[in-house]
Amino acid sequence: MRLPGGERARLTMLYGGLLVLAGAMLIGLINFLVSQGLYTTITAAVARNNPDVAPAHSGPVPSPAAVPASPGPTPVQRDQEATTVIRTFTRAAEQATQNQLLTISLITLAVFSIVSVALAWWMAGRVLRPVGVITRTARRLSGENLHERIALDAPAGELKQLADTFDDMLDRIEHLVGAQKRFAANAAHELRTSLAVQRAAAEIGLATSDPAAVARIRRKLIEVADSSERLIEGLLLLSVSEQGLDHREPVALDELVRSVTAEHAVTQQARDRGITVRARAAPVTVQGDPVLLTHLVRNLVGNALRYNHDGGHVTITAHGRALEVDNSGPRVPPETVPYLFEPFRRLEERRHARGEGAGLGLSIVASIARAHQAHAEAEANPGGGLTVRVVFPGPEGGS
Repeated sequence: MRLPGGERARLTMLYGGLLVLAGAMLIGLINFLVSQGLYTTITAAVARNNPDVAPAHSGPVPSPAAVPASPGPTPVQRDQEATTVIRTFTRAAEQATQNQLLTISLITLAVFSIVSVALAWWMAGRVLRPVGVITRTARRLSGENLHERIALDAPAGELKQLADTFDDMLDRIEHLVGAQKRFAANAAHELRTSLAVQRAAAEIGLATSDPAAVARIRRKLIEVADSSERLIEGLLLLSVSEQGLDHREPVALDELVRSVTAEHAVTQQARDRGITVRARAAPVTVQGDPVLLTHLVRNLVGNALRYNHDGGHVTITAHGRALEVDNSGPRVPPETVPYLFEPFRRLEERRHARGEGAGLGLSIVASIARAHQAHAEAEANPGGGLTVRVVFPGPEGGS
């Protein structure tokens, strides 16, 4: 049965009710125990303090023949009268004592009940104080003050653990909201830049009648359109991978690596720049979406080709439950490596050159890895370039 009122009122009713019940049981037990021996105690006390009044005769009752005749009451009669007096007095004293004890007990119980309810109310308030702090903080929070924390100053316990968990959740929410804001701003900037380039090219092309200039503008418009298309496809892929997997099936990662490696080894970019693309793949099978995993490997290899130098190399390795892509290239500052998995992050400012990526490659890799419960990490190579590693979970879901 659910008690009415708020949590503090319910706790007060429960705590106060238990204290009053315990007090009533204690008083009842005391009254019961006292009443059991009260008659004997009063009788003994009266006889002890009044030696002239003997209690009931305990010896053999003398026969009438043995008792001399006298005009007054006999000893037997006197003993009987004394016993009757003591019994009557004891009963009256017992009844008066019990009534007085009961009255005092009821008054004490009433006072105890009031004190118990007051203490229960105070104690419930103390216990629920952290919940009130959490509630007030949650009501204050908005997109502008996600930096606030409860930081509850309390002894270790369930409510302290709840407050700390709430603070940890706020840390994650703040990070996600910040990442979403940066993503929206960067996506808007990228798309706006492409549109501005297209508009400028169209205005210039329409203002001239030179066939060569028109041809150049046409090529430029096509390049910008291709770049915008790749950007939109990357954004859509990122959105799809963030939604998680609808189904899973066994995927031969080693075969996928060899297929993507062969595909990129003969690209014009690899041939023109003399970049060697090779694979070392042991048999590896993971559970996942084959389409998304293909995008993951293609993004890793494409990123390694794009950010490389002439005559460099790209090595794709699959072993254990890990996929690793290592490439040569410019030196990567170690402190910037963790930020490369964020959308639109590049080592250098975008120049809108031909073949330049949109800055979504590694962020898509990280998103697809999360969808597969895998972990993506990177480290800068001492001689330049980057090593990106994706570790997939084991058959039972462990890494």
